[in-house]
Amino acid sequence: MARIAGSSGPRTEEAIRRAGLGLIATHGYAAMSLRQLAAEVGIQQGSLYNYFRNKQEFLFDLIRGHMLDLHAALDAALLPEGSAEARLTRFTAFHVAYHVERPQEVFICYSELRSLEPDNLAAVVAMRRDYERKLGEILDHGCATGEFRLADTRMATLAILAMLSGICTWYKPEGRLSTDGLQEIFTGMVLALARGETQALARGETQALARGEGAMESVAVPPRRRRALRAGTG
Repeated sequence: MARIAGSSGPRTEEAIRRAGLGLIATHGYAAMSLRQLAAEVGIQQGSLYNYFRNKQEFLFDLIRGHMLDLHAALDAALLPEGSAEARLTRFTAFHVAYHVERPQEVFICYSELRSLEPDNLAAVVAMRRDYERKLGEILDHGCATGEFRLADTRMATLAILAMLSGICTWYKPEGRLSTDGLQEIFTGMVLALARGETQALARGETQALARGEGAMESVAVPPRRRRALRAGTG
């Protein structure tokens, strides 16, 4: 969020951001009050307006900031050149790690799209479409070079993103399977899908379940979060 003249500094701004993420992830945007946010940070409610003008602007800034960070990190992670397979491998490893490491941001980007005003929603949706486009271009290139066999790269793009982003609903970081382990398993499944290797994909799903027993077991996900995670990417 842009700092407004008279604010007390970047540390307070970051504290507001982190407190807001936690409160919205726990209670939802509608239920979170600015008084509650100020109390969480330990400042007066009026001090919040040094950083944002209203609650809607705060939510938009959180979601937009997440999407900007996501795009910048992906661009840094992707190979500028190389085979489609190598780029898809990098994309998958990046997406898994980024989403596992930022569960609150990911959750809010799904669940609170409905809370954005129309202009703010349109801006975020455009950023999400751009992220999808980057994956789609990798798949299109792979089909053109013969590395991948996909009848519909748009549907494959949505399927891959849904599979990878869904990790956030059940993965337990304290379990036996590390982020590296997740990346290995899901990279295998994504490449199998792209190559049209349905039997390999089925083996990968079985491997994921077997290796994650006791560590990746399903966890209770609130209905609001389940609905939100079905909505798209991010």
